[in-house]
Amino acid sequence: MSATGTAVRARRRIAPALAPESTPPSGLPGRVVVALGGNALIRRGERGEFESQRRNTDMAASVIVKLAETVPEVVVTHGNGPQVGFLSLQAEAGLPDVPAPPLDVLGAETQGQIGYLLSQSLRNAFGGREDPREIAVVLTQVVVAVDDPAFQRPTKPVGPVYDETKARRLAGERGWTVAPDNQHWRRVVPSPAPRRIVEAAVIRRLVQAGALVIASGGGGIPVVEDDGLGLRGVEAVIDKDLAAVVLAADVRAEALLLLTDVDGVYRDWGTPERERIPLLTVDEAEAMLASGVLPAGSMAPKVRACTQFIRAGGKVAAIGPLDAATEVLLGQTGTRIVRA
Repeated sequence: MSATGTAVRARRRIAPALAPESTPPSGLPGRVVVALGGNALIRRGERGEFESQRRNTDMAASVIVKLAETVPEVVVTHGNGPQVGFLSLQAEAGLPDVPAPPLDVLGAETQGQIGYLLSQSLRNAFGGREDPREIAVVLTQVVVAVDDPAFQRPTKPVGPVYDETKARRLAGERGWTVAPDNQHWRRVVPSPAPRRIVEAAVIRRLVQAGALVIASGGGGIPVVEDDGLGLRGVEAVIDKDLAAVVLAADVRAEALLLLTDVDGVYRDWGTPERERIPLLTVDEAEAMLASGVLPAGSMAPKVRACTQFIRAGGKVAAIGPLDAATEVLLGQTGTRIVRA
């Protein structure tokens, strides 16, 4: 039997009622990439015990299953900031007896950890339904340019906080770059732009076969291509929202949802007059970015990712709360960004 015939048969077996060629209701997108914020698994103020992470993944899974009842195909990606921070603390505690792993390895570890929790929660959430999905977790490498200017200007805080004296000492001992982070100091690393996903073809085939795929967690494992040497990991952190745009392009998604713990983009944020903006054209969103009115460390990267997705041909991008994913897609809450 041909590979195409095998894929079609697998697709029918996995999700007969929600095959990729099915037409979504009311003109909704047929394929959606959902990006879960880092706080989807560890909420603000939580210590991060696995019991609480499992509760949070169970909640996220129930939301994703509800979304999957509305649109035919869902691809999931996620943040990993808290988990990388915990692993960095563990590595710090193990020194000098246990060598500390590099950031690309920490990223791979968190992809496996979070993928396991999400996959199990999703399987349980789909259990007993007429259209259960196969869940696939793909360990994902994302290529960045070896000459990306970000490597000369590290800005992304990672790992534990220190006082200034210890931070500067560690910088000298380990070759780190450190910088102030509120009242503390932290290591900062490059955040280069994502260029392509190494496993893109595999992810597409899984999606086309009807699987719900979890991929590109934490922005992906950062790798560069060396002439004659192939791929190698680098000490960097890729912005997960920008990586979600690359993932969405690779799987040919029509919609991108950035789900977090806020309910959208606000006008006059931080003032008594603040007001959620339900709809923005891509021109309006880019004007807000250019004016600098959006918080640089939180909402600006999400809006920028949405504008990139729309400019690349996406139909709709939206930012909103995780617990209302379907409503965000439908424009009932959150902020939608469209072409015009």
